[in-house]
Amino acid sequence: MNLPQPEPSLFVVMGGTGDLMERKLLPALFHLSNEGLLGKECQILGVSRSKTMNDESFRAWALDALDKAEGVERTGRGTWCSGCLHFQSIGSGTPADFEALAQRIRDLEAMYGLPGNRTFYLALPPRAFVPTVSGLGAAGLDSSRGWTRLVVEKPVGRDLESARVLNAAIHQHFDESQVYRIDHYLGKETVQNLLVIRFANPIFESLWNRDRISSVQITVAEELGVGDRAGYYDNSGAVRDMIQNHLTQLLALVAMEVPVRFEADAIRDEKVKVLRAVAPIGETDVVLGQYGGGEIDGRRVPGYLQEEGVAPQSRTETYAAIKLHVDNWRWQGVPFLLRTGKRLPKRTTHIMVRFRRAPVSLFEPYEACRLHNNEFMVWLQPDEGFDLRFEIKRPGEPFALTTHTLDFRYGEAYARLSDAYETLLLDVLIGDQTLFVRADEVEAAWGLYTPVLEREHEVHLYPAGSWGPDQADSLVTDGQWAAV
Repeated sequence: MNLPQPEPSLFVVMGGTGDLMERKLLPALFHLSNEGLLGKECQILGVSRSKTMNDESFRAWALDALDKAEGVERTGRGTWCSGCLHFQSIGSGTPADFEALAQRIRDLEAMYGLPGNRTFYLALPPRAFVPTVSGLGAAGLDSSRGWTRLVVEKPVGRDLESARVLNAAIHQHFDESQVYRIDHYLGKETVQNLLVIRFANPIFESLWNRDRISSVQITVAEELGVGDRAGYYDNSGAVRDMIQNHLTQLLALVAMEVPVRFEADAIRDEKVKVLRAVAPIGETDVVLGQYGGGEIDGRRVPGYLQEEGVAPQSRTETYAAIKLHVDNWRWQGVPFLLRTGKRLPKRTTHIMVRFRRAPVSLFEPYEACRLHNNEFMVWLQPDEGFDLRFEIKRPGEPFALTTHTLDFRYGEAYARLSDAYETLLLDVLIGDQTLFVRADEVEAAWGLYTPVLEREHEVHLYPAGSWGPDQADSLVTDGQWAAV
């Protein structure tokens, strides 16, 4: 199958020398170019406040970043950097600075014969979103003789009101059809394959309802602490940082109805319906925690309050477990359990669909024959794939049951998986919004969690290296949290 080729364009990264550009965007753009997917006529303009950097020093910085990146092809980097990377200072962000940016863009388009197609990627701290969007609009960069697209990184707001303010500011200058709110979890192959698993395989879709499923668990666990993100994280916490966006997007994909067509708005319509069907979250359906000192992989690690940059009396949660109920025909009575935390025993992201047990067990008279629930596991990281856990008879005597697994791993079947950012950047360049979050999705998600954030909750201490506070076990009513 021939992949769609992006049209010639200028890709402008606001925050072009920042951490996101260095670790994710630059390697992803280089990989796309190496694989012939970026298009030979795509030029990249890094924009930052630096007044001393120029094209030459920016290219040297980029080459050093590619040298440090994992999995990046060693050959061709210098030629690529010198052939398509450019730099422009935005200074202090005055109207004159944005006018200078607009002129540089016009000059590059004239130099390379580009048709006016432009992408503006906001790889910036959230506080800079509104002034940057306003500056682009005031300089006339919200439209061109070609197409213009705006990519917005998370977080889109920190509560419902701020999300509405940001969306309103964006819509003052950009139409929703131009806006790509990015959530890198949606770029993972396994997440995209959820739609195929469900809607191309009747064996799953026929079971995907309250009659056959007893619960759904979605977990994003991290071994790391806050590291050098303490300044951001202590004003954010696990609910804002992970639950409201990543885990809720996965919930919507698991729970959505069959879209009328496989296209962006049809899919996003169904995701919004799921979020609007979620019942208000009760106080007893939320368990928050904060890690203390402990041991991970045989080494001692400090507690959250001992991390550099964390307020000494901080009550910011580094762990959150929330139970939600989707009150619609398909899911009535099925709990969806969302769990995320830092300093947990291992790094993993997975979805567990737990099926109901057989209503009557024929094997109860036999010892060692306790039935377990069938489980369908979706692994997103670090090893993308699927497991189906089911019961069989153990060979020999006495009569006994055991659980076995059918599994599939992408890494065993395919030589290389595209990085999530590669997938999403290519979608931006070809104009496919399927894997991006619409304004009403963002606001519907914040509508769920803003009341949770406004309530006072006890924040339970848990030791680093554990699976979080014991109180979270009370949310699981049909067994236990998924075994990993």
